[in-house]
Amino acid sequence: MDKIISLAKRRSFFYPSSEIYGGLANAWDFGHYGVLLKENIRQFWLKKIIQERDDIILIDSSVILNPKVWEASGHVSGFNDALVECKNCHHRTRADHLIEDRLNKKVEGLPIEELTKIIKENKLTCPKCGSKELTDVRRFNLLFETNIGIIEDKKSKAYLRGELAQGIFMSFKQVVDTMRVKIPFGIASTGVVFRNEITLGQGVFRTLQFDLMEFEYFIKPDEWEKYYSYWQEKMWQMALELGLNEKKLRWREHEEFERSHYSKKTMDIEYQFPFGWKEMWGLAYRTDFDLSNHMKYSGVDLRYIDKTTGEKYVPHVIEPTFGLSRLLITVLVDSYYEEDVNGKKRVVLKINPKLAPIKIAVFPLQKDEKLKELSFKIHKELKNKYNCEFDDSGNIGKMYRRQDEIGTPYCVTVDYQSLDDKTVTIRDRDTMKQERISLDLLNKYFNEKFS
Repeated sequence: MDKIISLAKRRSFFYPSSEIYGGLANAWDFGHYGVLLKENIRQFWLKKIIQERDDIILIDSSVILNPKVWEASGHVSGFNDALVECKNCHHRTRADHLIEDRLNKKVEGLPIEELTKIIKENKLTCPKCGSKELTDVRRFNLLFETNIGIIEDKKSKAYLRGELAQGIFMSFKQVVDTMRVKIPFGIASTGVVFRNEITLGQGVFRTLQFDLMEFEYFIKPDEWEKYYSYWQEKMWQMALELGLNEKKLRWREHEEFERSHYSKKTMDIEYQFPFGWKEMWGLAYRTDFDLSNHMKYSGVDLRYIDKTTGEKYVPHVIEPTFGLSRLLITVLVDSYYEEDVNGKKRVVLKINPKLAPIKIAVFPLQKDEKLKELSFKIHKELKNKYNCEFDDSGNIGKMYRRQDEIGTPYCVTVDYQSLDDKTVTIRDRDTMKQERISLDLLNKYFNEKFS
């Protein structure tokens, strides 16, 4: 994991935020290649969830909602994690994560008294300094508080959103009234959310601010099992289409004490990271918890009316959730390889070519003005359709290695033969095999590779 995070920093996927001031715990910035990779993953998700379907629509809700939303949804009182602090070095960590890492036992959601008992009985120590002097477990709320208003003594408390779902539920009535939707249908959203979390230093796996992609799929109450199974299958297929190693994926159902306050059934697709099996995506059956609570607290009728039968009811909800920031580091972990090539180590990211931040790199074999001119012309033409890079640093081996480390699937090399017969060499990232191809066929070649 240290090697992958080091690569991410070195090759501008992500790096510590505000580092010149010592950084900020649990906060990271995405660099050039990280942003491109993240957007390619987002576009894959939008294609599968929105473009290829007719039953899910897209919204973009406000980051700050009326604070009554979070009270009605149960997040103000029930959106909590368990904290334990070292009395020696004052390092804070999540009690459930400490127990899971040391005892390989799922305990998220257990009462704090039970967590304290487990820590003491097993004499667990501080992960930072090794001290056995730990405090009793305490609960803390994950919502970030903020204040609205310009006059200090008249500011009102609000919250940064801790999930996308509540913004979706706030749009439910408008969507039903304006979009001619029929149950079953979904409302999807992507964007940044905030959680006041304690992390274990695993890069962007768990951070204070992160990107989510999720949707609420509204259904008839008696059809939840049917659609739960349906979305299980779809999510698994999407994971495989991303190119993830199926042997490192599994479904795990939450035990009752683990489930969120709104969920009747939750399952995670877990990925086998270097630090263990951890949640990648989640699938929850939220029943009618949210819409019913918002009806109760707001006084607004949020029932759905079946125009065929005239029946009125509060829809139930299946919620597939995809962590975009977490999926990015999953892709990096899954695609990271170290190989021995002629006695030297080659580090390569074998990212699915459709997700790769840079699709094609073009460079001249040597520092020659004629080679550079032709290379730049090819780069410019390809750049109209693909994210491409031009490099003329001169050392072909180093240029290949740099592109390997950012996951570029193909490199186009222009040499002196190219000036004579208008052909170039294309190198495949994964096999390192090279083939000669005419410039006239270049667009056709890459259209087939990226189709």
